Formats: sequence, structure tokens, C-alpha cells
Amino acid sequence: MLLTKYSIRDGMRWAMDGHLLPSSFTLSTLLELPSKAMIPLLRTLSQGQAALGVEAAPIDPNQEVWAAGVTYLRSREARRVESTVADIYDRVYEAARPELFFKSLGWRVVGNHMPIRIRADSHWNVPEPELVLVINHQREIVGYCAGNDVSSRDIEGENPLYLPQAKMYNGSCALGHGIWLCEPDEIKAIPIQLKIQRANETVFSDEITTFTMKRTFSELVEYLTFEMDFPQGVFLMTGTGLVPGNEFTLQPADVVSIRVGELMIENQVES
Repeated sequence: MLLTKYSIRDGMRWAMDGHLLPSSFTLSTLLELPSKAMIPLLRTLSQGQAALGVEAAPIDPNQEVWAAGVTYLRSREARRVESTVADIYDRVYEAARPELFFKSLGWRVVGNHMPIRIRADSHWNVPEPELVLVINHQREIVGYCAGNDVSSRDIEGENPLYLPQAKMYNGSCALGHGIWLCEPDEIKAIPIQLKIQRANETVFSDEITTFTMKRTFSELVEYLTFEMDFPQGVFLMTGTGLVPGNEFTLQPADVVSIRVGELMIENQVES
């Protein structure tokens, strides 16, 4: 079951499997429910006309996006190269406690075909394609979407305490193109693909699967929700295993395409 969000003449509207849901429907209200009640509720809602309009990020303005770091071996290796204190990432990779950090509020998230940005005070910027878990109020994984955790590698590498500046700024968080609602055990070995085009030429292309993650999804969710409540649900980026070479940096007008399972998000870079 696929949930998508659109900007139409009457405002923002959610859709299920391509058909508009009632205007009163919000994702926040849905994620207040236990997972066993979510799908039955969606099936009782009257579905309207086919969804036509501009795609929007599949998140409500008040919801939060969090992220996990160094969950793949490739990510640890990349952080070693960029950082002035490289051993800190080895310690995080091997530690029982994962790295978790706040990424964005829903109103700042961009959706499919919306622009992502690179910071004016950074010279080394990369996309980070990630599977993004959707978690309800009861701490249950209820689905996933595709995400781009755009990051400034030089800022984070200069000092780990600069992580919020490297990760949190306008246009640094993209989600799309919708939310695939499913059981947690269906989210296994999901393929993740990244392609970056510049002047209509592919300058980077690679893929990986979530099977190679160091940590489990349930482990990340347990730590995130251990001492924090999310009454209207939360999104959790689960880390990236696809990192372009050290000589690569995003440039304005680059087009970044990310596929996570059957979900796709594409964004053009602005400065």
C-alpha cells in the first residue's frame, strides 16, 4: 500500500495507491494508531479521484526526521578519510550504542523533483541515499520511503561537533516519492541505488542493499525511542553505504536520483 502526498488547488492532500483520501486525513493522525489498526482504517476511507498535482514530501509539517550514522562499513571508511579525528568513527561503528542525530522538521523537508541545496560555506558536499523507516507512536516500524541526507563532508570532518551544521540546513533533507506501508519483516535486503548526472552525463552510479548494514532496523528504532516519545510518529534515516569518491563534490544543476526498493526520488542541486 503506497501513501503519497500532493499539492493541489485546494491545498495539500494525501493519496492511497494513486487516489485522493479525504481532505481531513493526515499522516500524523494515522501514526498515532497501532499498526494493526492502520490498514483497516485506510481501507474504510472513501477514495476520491485520481491524484493529480505536484508531488510533495510524504511527511506532515510537525513531524520529525532523525538519522543514524556509520551503519555501513563504507560510511566508516569515508568518515576516516574526511575527519581530523578518524578513530571516533571506528569507535561508533563498533559500539553498542549507534550514532543518532536530528535531521529536520517536516516543514523543511523537500520532496520528489524539488531542489536540494549545497551550503555556500562548504566545498565538499555529497548526497547520501538511505532507506528511511516510518515509525508510529507505539514504536512500531510501519513502512519506509526513500531519502537523501545531503551532507557537507568538509564541515563534519573539520570537527565532529560541527555535525548539525554539516547535516541541518535548508534543502538538506529529501524524502519521497511516497511511503510504502508494510510489515517490518518485509524490509529485508532492500536495494538502494544512486545515480548523479551532470550536463546529461552520469558522473557517479552505484548500488548496495540494506543486507550489508552493521545494525538492524529494530536496534536503531529501540535506541531512538528509548527515552523519547513521538506521539505522531517519526522518520528515521538508517545511514548510507553509497559514498562517491573523495574527489567528488556536488555542483549546482547536478541531478541526484535515488531508488530504494520500488520508491524513487530525484532532485536537482541548487547552491
